[in-house]
Amino acid sequence: MPSRLNYIAERRSDNKRYYKNLKYPEIPLSVNDLYITTTVGDRLDLLADEFLNNVDLWWIITTANPDIIRRDSFNLRPGIEVRIPDNVQGIIEEFEALNK
Repeated sequence: MPSRLNYIAERRSDNKRYYKNLKYPEIPLSVNDLYITTTVGDRLDLLADEFLNNVDLWWIITTANPDIIRRDSFNLRPGIEVRIPDNVQGIIEEFEALNK
């Protein structure tokens, strides 16, 4: 999977780099989602590596927990319940389709 950052910059005919806003898919609840309770030292990138096998997919966890996780830090408060979505490939495909 290409990095989500590949979708941000775009070069045009004038050879200048332009940046666009990324669109993130809605991530519906699934009976197969995993719920974890954070502990001291948990970070979004570490959870993505542990549960999604890719540190770059931290944005999936953030998007799935909009009322729980702040977008301005990788660090998570201990003791919060976080949803880890099950359908990662479907989420990535929808992200790519939204940001073509």
